[in-house]
Amino acid sequence: MMLLIIFTLVVGILLYYLFLRESPRSIPEGVGWWGEGDRLELEEVDESVKPFKLEVSEQMIQDLYNRLDNMRFTPPLEGSCFHYGFNSTYLRKVVSYWRNDYDWWKQVEHLNSYPHFRTRIEGIQVHFVHVKPDVLPPDGAVRPLMLIHGWPGSFYEFYKIASLLKDRGSHTLDKHQNLAFEMVCPSIPGYGFSEAPHKQGFDTIAAARIFHKLMQRLGFERFYIQGGDWGATIATNMAQMIPEKVLGIHLNFFPLTKLNLQILPSLFLGPYMPSLFGFTQTDVERMYPFMRNISKLLKESGYMHIQGTKPDTVGCALNDSPVGLAAYILEKFSSWTNMDFQDLDDGGAAQ
Repeated sequence: MMLLIIFTLVVGILLYYLFLRESPRSIPEGVGWWGEGDRLELEEVDESVKPFKLEVSEQMIQDLYNRLDNMRFTPPLEGSCFHYGFNSTYLRKVVSYWRNDYDWWKQVEHLNSYPHFRTRIEGIQVHFVHVKPDVLPPDGAVRPLMLIHGWPGSFYEFYKIASLLKDRGSHTLDKHQNLAFEMVCPSIPGYGFSEAPHKQGFDTIAAARIFHKLMQRLGFERFYIQGGDWGATIATNMAQMIPEKVLGIHLNFFPLTKLNLQILPSLFLGPYMPSLFGFTQTDVERMYPFMRNISKLLKESGYMHIQGTKPDTVGCALNDSPVGLAAYILEKFSSWTNMDFQDLDDGGAAQ
């Protein structure tokens, strides 16, 4: 009898969390100050948006070349390919290209092909690229769209899609849509050309609030959002924070932020009752066997643990070594593109 009562309670709690409990519809905006020292009212008065141009000096290039020339390579284990990280044999080829063939001035010109700006919000300089359509659609309506990158990405992720979206829908499947997007591609504070927060505690909610202020400062009362990686979480927080300002949201990353009573049953019962949790057959094939996927996740997320607990340690090392930074980031582009690339000597770079 006692077991029946316990079983009934467990099932009742499970059904409540699955079907009856309402998730919070919004989160508070809060306040923040991330500049140096104490907050000054004068800092908040300056809401000017100033043009920003990417510049690289000959001195900076020469310093990079000196560091590349003095790199000390450690030989890889025989036959290890990319299973232990970025293979140093192939890394030599990357460094050689970077040192001898990479055209810095061409890339700087390309990066400056779209207008860049910076503005101070909550005490720090926020950088963004602002892309406007060349020609307005017949109805004159322009859809504001914020595109938010993640790690280890940047605003540059959106250069190709920006050229497609700004051309009045000429590249869309429906030739009669006549869409025109005006895009704002910010650098998350601490990334790219956005100033890093000077205070502890900066998170995705703070970034969401800052990006809301940015869109308001640019005159957009309602807008669309797209986000991937950390950008997906920031975009989600923006929609939760002031939902009436978000016309629509598109995400290409869905992090499992917490294990609760709603998620846990789906992880263990999903293969047996997929329809109960809204899973398709494709979902089941990708998610299970669950423990094997967890093993892969643990193997590939060591960077996340050290960045989440001791970022200053790894940050100092990577900031001092351009080759170290290249290996750290390119290894993620390899394994995240295709896990099978770890079996290749070049990590799939030639694919």
